[in-house]
Amino acid sequence: MKVLVVGSGGREHALCWKIRQSPSCTRLYCAPGNPGVATVADRVDIAADDIQGLVRFAVAEKIDLTVIGPEAPLCAGIVDEFEKQKRLCFGPNKLAAEIEGSKAFARELCRRHRIPGPDFWTFEDHLLARSFLDNREDGPIVVKASGLAAGKGVAVCKNSEEAKVAAAECLEKGRFGKSGATVVFEEFLEGTELSLITLTDGHTIVPLEPARDHKAVRDGDQGPNTGGMGVVTPVPVMPRMAQQVESQIVFPTVHAMNREGRRYRGFLYSGLMLTTQGPRVLEYNCRLGDPETQPLLLRLRSDLLPLLLATAEGKLETQNAPEWDPRVAVCVIACSAGYPGDCKTGVPIFGLDRVATGDDLQVFHSGTAQRGGDLVTAGGRVLAVTALGADVAAARKRAYDALRSVEFAGMHYRNDIGLRA
Repeated sequence: MKVLVVGSGGREHALCWKIRQSPSCTRLYCAPGNPGVATVADRVDIAADDIQGLVRFAVAEKIDLTVIGPEAPLCAGIVDEFEKQKRLCFGPNKLAAEIEGSKAFARELCRRHRIPGPDFWTFEDHLLARSFLDNREDGPIVVKASGLAAGKGVAVCKNSEEAKVAAAECLEKGRFGKSGATVVFEEFLEGTELSLITLTDGHTIVPLEPARDHKAVRDGDQGPNTGGMGVVTPVPVMPRMAQQVESQIVFPTVHAMNREGRRYRGFLYSGLMLTTQGPRVLEYNCRLGDPETQPLLLRLRSDLLPLLLATAEGKLETQNAPEWDPRVAVCVIACSAGYPGDCKTGVPIFGLDRVATGDDLQVFHSGTAQRGGDLVTAGGRVLAVTALGADVAAARKRAYDALRSVEFAGMHYRNDIGLRA
């Protein structure tokens, strides 16, 4: 079958790398892809947000399945447009994708259907937001831009003064544009963070292996939040807690979307906090996480393509549960200078030819471009070095040894990915 993957980051490189291994895949395209993707798929010069251009390409090339990587085209309704042309497309439609596109909607969904999460308050007026902060007991609080902000719209504030600054960035200064026109204040929760991605067609639910992302830019979870600096998987979870996550969060969320006429098909990402009172939902994403995808797919032993196809067709119950490599995978992100703020691009990258990649080690391209004969940086998160090991220590060593072979001016990364595990 002919497959089209949409997107240009590390998640899409990993998806292409895994789909290419399927005996069912006869031709693989990626739009627009990146230089790493070009080693396993044919790149198509169509932007991920050019929905009509992508539909025309899929129709003209008789694509059997289109797989959407990033959240923006999903929230813009790309699946709906493919369905109008009777082309099979993997991912939630526009109504279902609102679970990520609006944090305010996601919080209200949890409230309506009694899915455990933090207390929250939403504001569109900065004076009302300031008044709320002035009249609450001072202490930690989380401030979120309600719309899409590439993982940068969340501020964990130590006190009300920090929260006022974060809210002003959204409501007064317009840092995130329309995405920040509504701000969500959330109760600060303490515990262990966990990412659980579930494959679902709205009826059958297949949880993937748990993973732990590292959001803060610096070691020890210091500094501003990012799109993700690294991941370790699997993460040990008490059987009781795992059962609670499925019964109290995952299943109710899928059923809640059904009851509200938003049948969910695709990857549903639940960002969780495991507290002493049980699991709580911090956020939902309507797609695979990045960088969670990279280590998860390195560990996935099953053929991914039949799972994607069955989900898009609403026939996930016909598939066997996925099989996983029991080893640990660690992914470390190499970033440009200045990330998660403004970054200089076009910086030459050296040393990738010194990294021996294979089934146990992959370097997925997240933000790279080709300039003449040189590979250069093209974003904040540049490379995702991902390795398997018998335990966390072995996986960490393999990933960091490979990372130290690579260099570009201003490169930085966290040195403690997976250390707590």
